[in-house]
Amino acid sequence: MGHVLPWLALHFCIAAAGTWLARGYALRQQLMDAPGERRSHSVATPRGGGIAIVLSLLIAAIWLGWRAPQDRLWFGSFAGGLVLVAGVGWWDDHRPLSPWWRLAVHALAATLLAWACWQSTGAWIPTVTAWLAVMVLVNIWNFMDGIDGIASTQAALCALAFLFVLDGPWAWLAGALFAACLGFLPFNFPRARIFLGDVGSGALGYALAGLLAVAYSRPMPAWWLILPMLPFLVDAGFTLLSRILRGERWWTPHVGHVYQRAARRFGHFRVTLAYLLISSVTLLLIVGMSNEGGGAVQFAWIGSCFAVTLALWGWARKGL
Repeated sequence: MGHVLPWLALHFCIAAAGTWLARGYALRQQLMDAPGERRSHSVATPRGGGIAIVLSLLIAAIWLGWRAPQDRLWFGSFAGGLVLVAGVGWWDDHRPLSPWWRLAVHALAATLLAWACWQSTGAWIPTVTAWLAVMVLVNIWNFMDGIDGIASTQAALCALAFLFVLDGPWAWLAGALFAACLGFLPFNFPRARIFLGDVGSGALGYALAGLLAVAYSRPMPAWWLILPMLPFLVDAGFTLLSRILRGERWWTPHVGHVYQRAARRFGHFRVTLAYLLISSVTLLLIVGMSNEGGGAVQFAWIGSCFAVTLALWGWARKGL
């Protein structure tokens, strides 16, 4: 514990100082998200603050890769993919890109992480899982980053779950992610003075995908680590599916997610806390299930939590 607290404090300070500097840069460069019918905010707000979280994670990955030679390939691939995802997001924050170009870069980052997984395990299931995790989580965190505090608080809770379950250098990386989210949060919640931007939302999704890939590549994969992500997975996934079925341009910005509809009625603060509460319950389940090694038990809990989350989503969507 004596070494953990300085590590967490370091990455909290890197993220906090970096976000403060990023806000000044965004104001000078006029990198602003203006209000509009496809936005959930009502005041022009700087964007790109997530670059501070990226810096914190890169420092952590480089340091941990140097300290743990046996995991150097993993950390090198993780850092390379993070640079790709954050880089295309940073570019998009300055000069909007085609979503298909962004998706191509995300696929390249996913392939880099999957290659590291294959080199380490030689198994197809964790390798394919790593690739899919990047493609899904990078875009889901981008979709769900629409109101004050929601993306960073959810990422912090997920990082806390990884910190509890993983060991060795990967637990330290999860701790860095957790602390960096907390360092960014005062600038983004309860009232946003800067947004993550695509550079930050994509980086959060990628970091969680990397930790998930490591967890799933182990002999006894902790499948229930997906539980804290369920509120985001359900809201983003089923909203996207409904838009596709209605023939809408699903890749364009919109305000059709349940969290966005709820924010218009109840405000950003309450909705972010509601999602935080749901994910906190799943975090408690992870603590309770940490001694359950049976895959059948894990999948039963995952299925039950998914059903409950989906029911809540459907009930909220109908009411809103």
